[in-house]
Amino acid sequence: MPARATVSKELADLFSVLSNPHRVRIIEELRGGEVDVNGLQVAVGISHSGVSQHLSVLRAHRLVAERRDGRRVFYHLPQPELAEWILAGLNFIEGEIAHTDEIRSAVEQARQLWAGAEK
Repeated sequence: MPARATVSKELADLFSVLSNPHRVRIIEELRGGEVDVNGLQVAVGISHSGVSQHLSVLRAHRLVAERRDGRRVFYHLPQPELAEWILAGLNFIEGEIAHTDEIRSAVEQARQLWAGAEK
């Protein structure tokens, strides 16, 4: 498989894992360091089993790692820059919002102009 196709597939797999808002929240909650499942449950606002299922997916893709301390398991980001990268994605969201507002404004202006032409 050519290098670009391989890399494109790997990136698509990463985006697929990150396409769930709870997983994005978990990654952002781990930005500050290690957190156990109970802490993530409170922060994300979903069930204990839901957090565990999302952590399982994140671990399978090596986006989250664990450290055991007795019976407690703490999760962390082996590559903390992932949280920074996701946070940088807000620039795209803000750009989309501005783009949407621009379109809304253009539609409103067009509506006013067209309504005025009918009179």
